[in-house]
Amino acid sequence: MADTNYDLIVLGSGPGGYVAAIRAAQLGLKTAIVERENLGGICLNWGCIPTKALLRSAEIYHYMQHAGDYGLIAQQISADIDAVVKRSRGVAKQLSQGVAFLMKKHKITVHMGTGKLTAPGKLEVKGEKGTETLTAKNIIVATGARARDLPFAPADGKRIWTYRHALVPPEMPKKLLVIGSGAIGIEFASFYKDMGAEVTVVEMLDRLVPVEDADVSAFLEKALKKQGMTIHTGAGVEELKATATGVTAKIKTKDGKTESAEFSHAIVAIGIVPNTENIGLEALGVKTTKGHIDTDAMCRTNVPGIWAIGDVTAPPWLAHKAMHESVIAVEAIAGNHPHAMDPRNIPGCTYCRPQIASVGLTEAKAKELGYEVKAGTFPFIGNGKAIALGEAEGFTKTIFDANTGELLGAHMIGAEVTELIQGYTIGKTAELVEDDFIGTVFPHPTLSETMHEGVLAAFGRPLHI
Repeated sequence: MADTNYDLIVLGSGPGGYVAAIRAAQLGLKTAIVERENLGGICLNWGCIPTKALLRSAEIYHYMQHAGDYGLIAQQISADIDAVVKRSRGVAKQLSQGVAFLMKKHKITVHMGTGKLTAPGKLEVKGEKGTETLTAKNIIVATGARARDLPFAPADGKRIWTYRHALVPPEMPKKLLVIGSGAIGIEFASFYKDMGAEVTVVEMLDRLVPVEDADVSAFLEKALKKQGMTIHTGAGVEELKATATGVTAKIKTKDGKTESAEFSHAIVAIGIVPNTENIGLEALGVKTTKGHIDTDAMCRTNVPGIWAIGDVTAPPWLAHKAMHESVIAVEAIAGNHPHAMDPRNIPGCTYCRPQIASVGLTEAKAKELGYEVKAGTFPFIGNGKAIALGEAEGFTKTIFDANTGELLGAHMIGAEVTELIQGYTIGKTAELVEDDFIGTVFPHPTLSETMHEGVLAAFGRPLHI
C-alpha cells in the first residue's frame, strides 16, 4: 500500500496551497496536497489568470478600434467571443499543468479528491478510486472561497452569472447588468464593455470600488461613464428574474425611486463565501467568524496542528496574500521563525480600463486614525511616456505622515499601474521615508516617473505640473 503518512498535508491547491507545498518541500518536509477539482485552484483556473487573458483580448480589441489615434489604419474589425474564451481557457490549462509539473519536480504527492478533517492530524480523502486516510502532524487548510449568490436570485449559468459563468459565456451579452463594483465586478464590466456590450453597474455603497481612495473612485466613475457605462451608486437590486430571453431587474436608486429595466444577462459580484462547510472544522472545534477561519499572525488556528491561509481566512482576499501566508505558515511549522505580515503592506490591483492599484491607507482612513497627513497627486497628463502611449488618463496619489515622513499609502489609476505599485509596496515594507523616494533616480521616459512626481507633489515640489 502507498505511504499515507506525511509531515504536512495541504488541503487545496490554489495559490496559497501549492506555494505552501513547494516551500515545505524546499524545507525538507514530506508533503502531500489534496485537490478536488483542478491544480491551481480558482485563481489559475477560474479567477486571476483567465480573467487577465480575457482583459488582454479586450485591450487589444480596444486599441484596434482606435488605430487611427496612432496613425494606423485597421478595417473590418470584429471580435470572436468563442475564440477569446478559448484562448483564456488555454492559458488557464497551461498554468494548471505548470503546477502539476512543480508538484512532480518537488516530489509532492498529489491526492485528487474531496478532503475532510476527521481528527487532529487526520484527513480523509474521497476520490474516484475510493477513500483513503492521510495523516500528518500539521495540516494547512487552503480551501478558498466561492461566489456569493443573491438570496432571491441564485445564478443559473444561463442568464444570471457568477464570475465562473462570465468566464465561459454561452453567448455574448448585448445588455449586461453587473451587480457589485469590487474588483471582480468592475473587471467584467470593463471586459464586456470593451467587447461591445451595453453595461450597467449597480453598487450598493456610495461609490465605485469602495475599498479604494475616494479620489480613485471618483476618477473611475467619470472614466467609465465617458466610455458609455451606466453607473448607479448608493443603489440596490431589489428583484432579479430570469426569462427565456433575458433578465428583468428592479433597481432602487440613491434617490429612493425604483426603476424596472431589461437586460440580456446579469453578473452577480457581491462578495465571496468561504469553503469551510463539510471539511470537518466543527467537529475539531476550529473557530470561525462568519464562516472564515480565525488565525493568528502565523496562520495557526485555535486547534494545534491545524493551520489556515488564503480566502478561507480573514480579508483581504487576494491571491498574493495567500501565497505570502503560505510561506509564513510553512516556515513556522519548520521552526524558521518567520515575520508576520502587515496587512497595510499588501497591494491591491484591479485590471479594469483604466487600471487601479493601491497599497496602504486611504487619505480618509489616515486622517480617521489621527495622522497629520501630507497628500499629493500627480496627473498622467504631465508624464511624457503616458502622452506618447496615448494613455494620459489617470494619476498617482501619495499620502505621508507629516511628522515622520512615513509613506502611509499610495493610490494609482491609469495605464499599467498594476505593474508600478510594487515600487511603493517595497518602500512601505522597507519603511522608507519621503527623502528616500525623492532621492531615488527614476528612469526617463517611463510611467514610473509619475511615482516620483506623486511623492514630490505631497511635499509641494512637483516638477512637471
